[in-house]
Amino acid sequence: MAVEKGLKQGRRGFLKQAGLAAGTISFIGRAQNAWPDSDGAARIDIRPAPSGALRRAGHVTRVTADPTKIPPPITRRRPAVVPVLLEAKEVLAEIETGVLFRFMTYNGQVPGPFIRVREGDTVELTLRNLTENTQAHNVDMHAVMGPGGGALATLTHPGEEAHLRFKATYPGAFIYHCAVSNMDMHISSGMFGMILVEPKNGLPHVDHEFYLGQHEVYTDKPAGAPGYHGFNVDAMVKEQPNYVLFNGAKDALTATAYGPMRVHTGETARVFLVVGGPNLSSSFHAIGNVWQDLWPEGQTLNPAHRYIQTYPVPPGSTVVATLRFPVPGEVKLVDHALTRVVHKGCLAVIEAEGPEVPSTFSPGSLHKL
Repeated sequence: MAVEKGLKQGRRGFLKQAGLAAGTISFIGRAQNAWPDSDGAARIDIRPAPSGALRRAGHVTRVTADPTKIPPPITRRRPAVVPVLLEAKEVLAEIETGVLFRFMTYNGQVPGPFIRVREGDTVELTLRNLTENTQAHNVDMHAVMGPGGGALATLTHPGEEAHLRFKATYPGAFIYHCAVSNMDMHISSGMFGMILVEPKNGLPHVDHEFYLGQHEVYTDKPAGAPGYHGFNVDAMVKEQPNYVLFNGAKDALTATAYGPMRVHTGETARVFLVVGGPNLSSSFHAIGNVWQDLWPEGQTLNPAHRYIQTYPVPPGSTVVATLRFPVPGEVKLVDHALTRVVHKGCLAVIEAEGPEVPSTFSPGSLHKL
């Protein structure tokens, strides 16, 4: 009780310092480096953190989330209480070999952990802001029916922990993301993920499930330049990113980075995509395949669209889609704004292994004219 009281007082003190009344906006935050503007309102310092702060932030090689690390489908048919722990972690990691960037993450990965519950469940959410962090953080869950999606209730400074209890009253796949005042910077830096609220009767059976998160990153050096890259606010305002990524790294889920996802011919896969943005929509496409069933906006209770080639997914939204693999080879998942694939790193691969099926696909032979 004393801890909870202290946290509440800390949040009230922050609101008082920032000159904001509770409930006036749904996203409120304050970095440690904040200063008053001429009108007395708090402004957020989004300059790169000092070197000492960077040293305090943990240095890891990888923030790329394992796309197969998904809780299994829910088989129970009764509501339950589901505990969820999200830890805000600021870490240095590679966007590509030799390129370091200060990511802001949930649980040290991009996208944040895949949360899976059932319609009617009660979620007991804990958001822990690690002591070594440099920023205030919170979480806005689009599956939460309540002010700010829980953003104000979970607002924490480094060394604080907040708790939220909510009921998952409607099914679907929803984004969650940081929603402090400079939320665009935090989301671009990796603070977003997906919560799936399964309908009461569950989802159709598939052989595999994969989890992807797309976002763009704005850095102060050209893409590929070795060394530490700071955050470029001007580029973000102009919506001119250096990188557009799946799972927080250039070509992350390919043989040139952390390896492709793998299936066998004859199998099916369900792909969950969450687009953090903060600015760019995704034209989600599977090269050499087609989305057999696709649920726009992650609304799995609605009828699926069938045989979709490319589907737009705006920032702050999701899509759920299935593939089948009749022939072996690579299926490349891309944003069909193809400059983002060729020059900015937005590529993932599913490798289907199995015997050739000439009746479905036969490459023939090459002859000189």
